[in-house]
Amino acid sequence: MQKSAIFHLAFLLLFCISWVAASAKPINQFIRCVVLYSGNSTAASKVIFTPNNASYTQIFNSRVQNFEYALPNSRKPLVIITPNHESQVQAAIRCSKEFHLQMRIRSGGHDFSGASFASKSPFFMLDMSNFSSISIDLKTRTAWLGVAARLGEVYYTIYQANNSLYFPGGSCPTVGVGGLVSGGGYGPFARKYGLAADNVIDARVVDANGRILDRNSMGEDFFWAIRGGNGASFGVVLSYKVNLVEIRPNFTAFNVSRTFEQNAIKLFHKWQYVAPRIPRDLSISARLFSGSAAFLAFFQGDVNTLLSLMKEYFPEVGVTKEDCDDIRWIDNYAYQYSFPIQSTREFLLRGVNPNLSPNPYFKGRSEFVQKPIPEIGIRDIWSLFLQRNLTDSAMECTPFGGKMDEIPVSKIPFPHRVGTSYLVVNIASWNTTNSTVAQDSINWSRKLYNVMGKYIPNTPNNPRGAYVNYRDFDLGTNNRHGHTSIEEARVWGAHYFKSNFDRLVKVKTKVDPQNLFNFEQSIPPYSYS
Repeated sequence: MQKSAIFHLAFLLLFCISWVAASAKPINQFIRCVVLYSGNSTAASKVIFTPNNASYTQIFNSRVQNFEYALPNSRKPLVIITPNHESQVQAAIRCSKEFHLQMRIRSGGHDFSGASFASKSPFFMLDMSNFSSISIDLKTRTAWLGVAARLGEVYYTIYQANNSLYFPGGSCPTVGVGGLVSGGGYGPFARKYGLAADNVIDARVVDANGRILDRNSMGEDFFWAIRGGNGASFGVVLSYKVNLVEIRPNFTAFNVSRTFEQNAIKLFHKWQYVAPRIPRDLSISARLFSGSAAFLAFFQGDVNTLLSLMKEYFPEVGVTKEDCDDIRWIDNYAYQYSFPIQSTREFLLRGVNPNLSPNPYFKGRSEFVQKPIPEIGIRDIWSLFLQRNLTDSAMECTPFGGKMDEIPVSKIPFPHRVGTSYLVVNIASWNTTNSTVAQDSINWSRKLYNVMGKYIPNTPNNPRGAYVNYRDFDLGTNNRHGHTSIEEARVWGAHYFKSNFDRLVKVKTKVDPQNLFNFEQSIPPYSYS
């Protein structure tokens, strides 16, 4: 046997021994540590779950959105902690440091790559689902939102309090506030109101030293970083305070589909020029499927004004009055997923994820497009979709422009502002645990990314943009077996944060120099370079 093979086997043996040590006796000591420092041992013991607990699997699966990272052979947390008091979060952080046990922090569980609930190293999960309070102050038009409050609950609660107020969040009702704001948080009305993170005015965070901080005590750099900068890299956010914006109670909407024979390719090509530049009260998104292109519009105005705008900016799509519906703003979330708006309340509160595809396993990738893709490129993309079943893939495109163009690139870490025409998310999904089917879907997703790359510039000074909330390990990951240099992390970080990456590293170095909050794509500190 060659020396290199012997060394490799020795390394694997040592790794297995260390893993067994981390998962046996020390884990019981870790649990006792958390109970001890939580203050109330009786209360703390009720929020700690190991695989031996009957509730463990139900709690773990309750907020898993991509089951590709929750397969039977996937590594699960050694312990799940579901804190219902800030002291329990503080204790978990303290004991994570003391026992060198990696932490995963989950609010809504929508991490595309499972980084909030999965790891290749021994870990425990801090499930923040009990931090889901929603407190609205109508006088100041603000609200405090717990990180695990789901967007459907947030929207419904706000609407019930005042149907002319709105929080500019995302479209999926099961997304948690914590994850949304952590990456920026775009939605169907970003062109009018900006991102969710643009509307955050305060926060409560537990830092690496276990201190509970608000905006004043954490300082502006820390506050800047947790609004769009990969928030779990810096601490455990408990809640955000947000501004509520004025919105028209009633909308006009349409959702029309066009096939290849109905000039779908030319329509999508034209959409790229129209959607970022139309008046910001009108939002038109586009979706590509294997057999058609769909155009979904929400307009803060009446049907006649909408038809007039469509005639002026996008007559080719041929929208008629019969295509349009009068809906409340709160209905738009059910409407865009073809759910009956008469059951909007159920849709928002039932806690079921309305993915573009109904399959439980998926690979998602994102892209920020600055210049329109030519028709030949759209044909190349569509040819790949024709290789998939109708429900197995989708490409959703959300327009930017408007308010997004007016906000400086450095206001928060999210840099994709002026010059960005639209955001693309590509989904390839499957409904079986068969590894061959899974790999075929993943390979298809990578092929699509490469095809799109032929039409999207990618240079060292201007790398292809990606959305951190659609986390993509194909862009690169940190070194799991040692320290990660800044330049290693820049490989993936530049796609998400561009010129804001260096400031994020400086903040990380200041607030978490020992890199307690680390995962595959966490921001590294300088001290670890």
